[in-house]
Formats: sequence, C-alpha cells, structure tokens
Amino acid sequence: MSPDESRRLAEAVRDACLEAARRGYAEAAESGLCHEGAVEASLDAIRMLDLKAMLPPRGDGKKPG
Repeated sequence: MSPDESRRLAEAVRDACLEAARRGYAEAAESGLCHEGAVEASLDAIRMLDLKAMLPPRGDGKKPG
C-alpha cells in the first residue's frame, strides 16, 4: 500500500468513526439516555464498525479477513 493509499484509508477510518459516534450519540439521546449513557453508546458504535469492509481488496480481488 502506497503512502497516499495509507493516508486515504486512515482518513476513511477516522471519518467512519466520527460518523458512527455522532449517530450513536444522537440515537441514544433521542431514546432518552443521559449524556454519559449516550457517550457510551457512541463509543459502542465505533467498536461495532466493520473495519474489514474498509480495507482495499487483496491482490486476488477478495477482501481481507
């Protein structure tokens, strides 16, 4: 993986984490959880991200994993 590809992958992972956290927090807050509970839900949303889906295909065209 080239440095440019590595940077793009890192940026995609960061963006996905931020979006998952925002969505997790919003859904939890709308469900009536307190701030602390919504923060925990946002962290859980990040933990549940499918990182393998973000990886580029291997040389044989298949996803790693």
